[in-house]
This record gives sequence, C-alpha cells and structure tokens, in this order.
Amino acid sequence: MLSTLITSKTRIKLLLKFFLNPKNKGYLKNLETEFADSSNGIRIELNKFEEAGLLTAEHIGNKKVFKANQTHPLFKDIHSIVLKYTGIDQVIEKVILGLGNVYRAYLVGSFANGLESDVLDILIIGNVDRDYLITLIDKAEKLIGKKIRYLIYSKEEFLASQISILEKEHLLIWNSND
Repeated sequence: MLSTLITSKTRIKLLLKFFLNPKNKGYLKNLETEFADSSNGIRIELNKFEEAGLLTAEHIGNKKVFKANQTHPLFKDIHSIVLKYTGIDQVIEKVILGLGNVYRAYLVGSFANGLESDVLDILIIGNVDRDYLITLIDKAEKLIGKKIRYLIYSKEEFLASQISILEKEHLLIWNSND
C-alpha cells in the first residue's frame, strides 16, 4: 500500500526507521549499513525530511544524528500510517485487546528498530489465555501477512525481574494504565 503512494524505497525505510518508533535515531553511515543502500540516496532523503521539518538533527562528534520531530503537526498522522502499513494496528486491535488482562505489550526486534521484517516480535505482560492467544495470532497473521512471535510474562514476573529484552530497542504498543 505505502509503496504505491511513495515510490522511493529509501523514503519508506526512513519512515519506518523514524516514525514507527520515535525513539530511534540514526546517522548516515549507520543507515547505509542497516538499509544496504547507497549513502547518496539516503543523504538526499534525509535532507528532504529535515527541510520539511519531519526530522531533526544534532551533531554528535563528527556525526549528524537524525530523529523524528515529534512536535511536527503531521507526526501523529505519519506514525499512524506507519502502524497501519506494518500491521501493528491490527495486532493491537485483533490480539492485544481481545486477550483481556494485558498489563503491557511491547514491540521488540526488527520493527522496534524501524526495520522492515516478515516477523513481528511482541512481548506481552499479563495473564492471558494462551490457547485463545494462538487463535487470535493466527487470524492477525493472515490479516497482516506477517508472522507474529510472542513472549509472555505475568505482571508479577515482569515487575520482579530485570527483563533484558527491554534493554534493547522496544516500543510500548499497549498499556493498561494500571
């Protein structure tokens, strides 16, 4: 869907990188390696995004580090479009909301780093019916055309332990506000 509207693959990769998880940051050489793309094409797109005010940049040493401008008037709209493009909105609607007692849910792995993948990795914290979860995930996978891997912790396990997976990139996609 997004590739019909936006023909630049580099631009789509940058949208995923910075607007799926607004905590993500990147600089040219790092993005060149992540995307396996030419630095010139990435540089051109980064400059366009920066000129439009969608990305902000700061110099750290000799690197120009970019991140999403969360104060831009279109940030929430672009973030929402990227969630729909990746299918995360469907996972929240079809899986997380249907499980009942979910304390929190995090997106981890490639997508949390803003990289396209055929697999969504989700960390679910709560007391859930595992059989029902498998049924919901099967339905969601068909809807979004991606595999969903999950890891479940009870709220007590989550609060009592130091879960190392959250030391890596993660994106909170559901919070019960408890």
